Amino acid sequence: MKSTYFYKGLLALSIIGLASCKPTIDTVAPVKGNADFSRYIALGNSLTAGFADGGLYLEGQKNSYPEMIAAQMKSVGGGSFSTPFFPDAQFNGSGYLKLTALTNGVPTIAKETSNLAIRAQVGGVNLFTRYTGNIENFGVPGIKLIHANIQGYGTLNNYFERLLTDATVGTTTYMDFVTAKPWTFFSCWLGNNDILSYASSGAAADAPTPKATFSGAYSAVITKLTSKGAKGVVATIPDVTNIAYFRTVTLKTLLAAINATPAGAAVKDIYIQPGTGAARAATAEDLFTLPLSSDNVMGKPNGLGIPYGLDPRNPVESKYVLDKAEIAVVNDYVAAYNTSIKSIASANNLAVMDAYALLNEYAAGKAINGIPVSAAFIQGNMFSLDGVHLTPLGYAITANGFIKAINAKYGSSIPIVDVTRYRGVKFP
Repeated sequence: MKSTYFYKGLLALSIIGLASCKPTIDTVAPVKGNADFSRYIALGNSLTAGFADGGLYLEGQKNSYPEMIAAQMKSVGGGSFSTPFFPDAQFNGSGYLKLTALTNGVPTIAKETSNLAIRAQVGGVNLFTRYTGNIENFGVPGIKLIHANIQGYGTLNNYFERLLTDATVGTTTYMDFVTAKPWTFFSCWLGNNDILSYASSGAAADAPTPKATFSGAYSAVITKLTSKGAKGVVATIPDVTNIAYFRTVTLKTLLAAINATPAGAAVKDIYIQPGTGAARAATAEDLFTLPLSSDNVMGKPNGLGIPYGLDPRNPVESKYVLDKAEIAVVNDYVAAYNTSIKSIASANNLAVMDAYALLNEYAAGKAINGIPVSAAFIQGNMFSLDGVHLTPLGYAITANGFIKAINAKYGSSIPIVDVTRYRGVKFP
């Protein structure tokens, strides 16, 4: 008993002693370093806009990486930051894909069509509700680098058109619109669509932007952005063949699905139509696109009764597959584009966020704050339901990549984003 009281007394004295010490934790205020963040503008395409799940909608816009970066910049002198949000009453914007069920691992995905921000339809193209407020997030889904200085580009892109007036739609260039007001710092993630649209079509449409043309267009954009002394950060082009869009449907999964049906129990080959040459049996080196699964065409007979993809006379169309030669073309262009981006950034003393390395790092599988992240469709948390664009969690990871690159280059200490605040794929 005395021993018990002794230890209790010793514990009490220890607690009193600790209390009397009153240890303090020094806090260091974030610093801006040698950059001015008072008006930050973000240039880019759908990734910059917060596009997700095959559409642009309010939740995605609010979880864009520029919104996250701008919020963190406020601690180092960052000013107000405006994204051209869809109205609250039209919060579903263009519409998007949503997961309505997941039964035995098989997803049911539907299109959200309520509360859209569509003001009219012209020639089969939706015109979205116009936005007339201030803008710092200039992300425009679908824009290529080579579109940045096309006069009247608003007549070609309905996402850009919604930011303009009737008087300027046919006359304004993207770069003139972006630089109409003074800016002190910028991020630029243009260039993805110059190769992505070719790859995502199975190399069946929309040829890549020529390498020299890309380099010249990128140099022109950066020259204009730095012309008044602004500093900034640029991002490289991701590895577009290493995203859920190309890593979900495989030869193995196709054969398993076909052979799970009584009619396909003996199928050993899937036949594809490569970019050149005759139809042939697919190999593990071929990359199938995500729409092949959603379009529900595999095994369906044509007018002659030949099942789709199971006979060389009715092969999987080129638009659904990238063959080895096409993959090599895509990788070659991405490498060339990134060489140009890094070279031009170095010549202009800009920070570089290596999106190619960052997204590949997480696509391979990595835990962040206990959250597993990978390129796996739905379960991987990183890619949204379109297999190309990121989830809010994926955008938070990207925002931190930008922030770390900015801090390293300019001696700033912008706090990183708390990624645990952001979701992966939304389950029903």
